Amino acid sequence: MSTSESGAPAAAACPVRHDPPFGSDGPGMPLFAPEFAADPHGYYRAMRKRYRSLIPVELAPGVPATLVIDYQTAVQILNDPEHFSADPRTWQKGVPADCPVLPMMEWRPMATRSAGADAARYRRATTESVGEVDLYALHRTVEEIAVSLINTFCEDGHADLIGQYTFPLIFGVLNALFGCPPEVGQRMAAGMASIVEGVDAEAGNQMISAAMLDLVALKRTEPGNDITSALLRHPAGLDDLEMVHQLASQYGAGIEFQQNFVVNTLLLILTDDRLGGGVLGGSLSTREALDDVLFNDPPLANYLLTYPRQPILIGDAWLPAHQPIVISIAACNNDPAVRSDDRTGNRSHLAWGAGPRTCPAQSMAYLIAQDAIDQLLDALPEIRLTEPPAWRPGPFHRSLSSLPVEFPPSSPLHLS
Repeated sequence: MSTSESGAPAAAACPVRHDPPFGSDGPGMPLFAPEFAADPHGYYRAMRKRYRSLIPVELAPGVPATLVIDYQTAVQILNDPEHFSADPRTWQKGVPADCPVLPMMEWRPMATRSAGADAARYRRATTESVGEVDLYALHRTVEEIAVSLINTFCEDGHADLIGQYTFPLIFGVLNALFGCPPEVGQRMAAGMASIVEGVDAEAGNQMISAAMLDLVALKRTEPGNDITSALLRHPAGLDDLEMVHQLASQYGAGIEFQQNFVVNTLLLILTDDRLGGGVLGGSLSTREALDDVLFNDPPLANYLLTYPRQPILIGDAWLPAHQPIVISIAACNNDPAVRSDDRTGNRSHLAWGAGPRTCPAQSMAYLIAQDAIDQLLDALPEIRLTEPPAWRPGPFHRSLSSLPVEFPPSSPLHLS
């Protein structure tokens, strides 16, 4: 095993052929580095000074891409699927099978990795199946799980809100939504964590596929009132492989990014007097805190991948054909050309995507996050953070490793 000068194991190289954008020189900024995770907005500011809108980056060692940090350029790209395809198959022909970011980028039979009629078919199946969810019943599910979890630590006076609250809460809610047995969901969650962090990513990929295939087999014989069964009933007629990837996309986004949505908002409330005091004091809504996070620290900070069908000129830079373009959702949201100091009620951020890449589960995601936060803050209003935040490295997500808190011990809650 090779080592760095510090003696630590060197990151595995994953060389990928790439013609850099016009004007770039040398390796791009490493989005996988811990330093980037610790201060991404500092990196975005430095990028903007040097390159303006299109930034040469590395998603993993030897895996270059172009990062878009200009809001209008991002909207232009996301609304032009004819020139900027979501299908990565030409690009991935030159990517080693053990590339740590390949599972997050490779072709799959689902809307966000396909183009044309296939993408439309998958998106229709997903949107209409998610649309069958009873949001009133979902609210009750979140409340019941939240109360049961809060009761496990409210008398202790301290907790890690990720391990003891947000993860098991989102895990339980997703299992209910998809009709997924906990054992299958646990395999899915472990696989998704490996993929997002780029650690044993291929093993994580295989774990997810096996888990979702088991879920599909279960729901073919025992259908229920859940998203999996709705997908199986859909006129799109999805086969087992297509089902696995629709479910992996939706469940994976929930277990990682829905959880991070809740956690990042809780961190904001606990550390930002401007918002925290307002939410806890009742002068600012949880919804406004959620939107503040979607502007500044969205759980999926850099993604919405596209690949130009041919070399294309954007601004004063030629982007090469079939090479990854990554939308920096966080940087675009904070583009000085569009950013306003007062964003109350403003939901123009790109955290839900744009155009044909708009997330179909926004209402559901807002409801889960808001209910999870409100239940916790109502039960433990004097909660406070006990350690500085530590961010998990990775090119795509914005995610904490833990969220330790303390509070005056409280009696267990009772469901209304």
